[in-house]
Amino acid sequence: MSKHEFDITEFETRQNRVREAMDKEALDIILVMAPQSIHWLIGTRAKSFQEFQCLFFTREPGPLTMLMRLAEVLEYTEQSLAQDIRGWGGREPEDPIDIVRSIMAEKGYFKYRIGLEVPYYYLGPYDYVKLKNLLNDCSVKEVPFLIEDLKLAKSPAEIAYIRKASEIADAAFQTGLDTIAEGKTELEIAAEMHRTLMALGSDASASPMNFVSGERIVYPHGFPTERKLKQGDDINIEYAGCYKRYHCTIGRQLCLGKARSRVKEIYKVVREACDRCIAEIKAGVPMVKPHEAAKKVIADAGLDPYRLHTTGYGIGPGYPPSWGENNHLFADSTYIFEPGMVVSIEPPVYINEERIGVRIIDDVLVTETGAEILSETSRDLIEL
Repeated sequence: MSKHEFDITEFETRQNRVREAMDKEALDIILVMAPQSIHWLIGTRAKSFQEFQCLFFTREPGPLTMLMRLAEVLEYTEQSLAQDIRGWGGREPEDPIDIVRSIMAEKGYFKYRIGLEVPYYYLGPYDYVKLKNLLNDCSVKEVPFLIEDLKLAKSPAEIAYIRKASEIADAAFQTGLDTIAEGKTELEIAAEMHRTLMALGSDASASPMNFVSGERIVYPHGFPTERKLKQGDDINIEYAGCYKRYHCTIGRQLCLGKARSRVKEIYKVVREACDRCIAEIKAGVPMVKPHEAAKKVIADAGLDPYRLHTTGYGIGPGYPPSWGENNHLFADSTYIFEPGMVVSIEPPVYINEERIGVRIIDDVLVTETGAEILSETSRDLIEL
């Protein structure tokens, strides 16, 4: 996203919500590290997340300082709401933490009560240790999910982008159906699907397409390869449409020819688990409840040992390596569904010794009364 992709009032609302959360946590500033958080607050799709970057987000409104590698300074200047843009490295070797130190000293931030965003990715261990040492004498609190949790429920403008991403994903799946044939490689089919994705406006996805067939069907996250499709092959494809960094994922089970009876049996269980899960979703429901519903269906079929993947998780604006959010549908989840949340539903069964893997993936929009499936692609087992 960039500052041009939302009305300024949307950014102001987001920033105000973060400042309200900072008040509750008694924080004067947050050092924001995750690209999802930075771009949600100030815009821009810059690829600066490959190196150290930091938004100095203050509780008091005013010009915001953004530090990133030197190569992205112009892009941030033109595409973001930050007004004090600083670059590091590029021309000569430079330690970004030294620049953090100079900014903190210049602006008096060492005296502030500091929140440090520590995301799963994007803040390397060496930089993390250097930051902790730099802030050793300060009042510091790690706040890994303060901003993340505020952005789980999407605005109408964000939902419109997610719907567009879903339309693009559906079109790419149809391209896949039109391309799949005996003798075609997984890569050849994936290439045509990617052509459709890009032609219809999709950004590069935060996570690569998963495309497995035949004996590879038990690899839940297998990349497409040069393997040629054969009659009787089971096929599973998972990927996302990505519009202005907002993702909508889809996963479907296929067979080139008639599916084996055992595959149909497993598919029926997985489909019921997905349906029961979705039926439990609405605003105010704990996220653990639909997870337990899906788990029960699979366990009652005697297949619980083969449930090798989470039931689902939040989907949002994403950057490599993931489009996922922190609100998993899992046994230890403390999250409650809110209107506007978008979550994937994907309880699977993988029986490695039988070389059978079945997973259906749908993203749903949470409403006051239920869950809306976003994809219009058939959820049936597809026999080609």
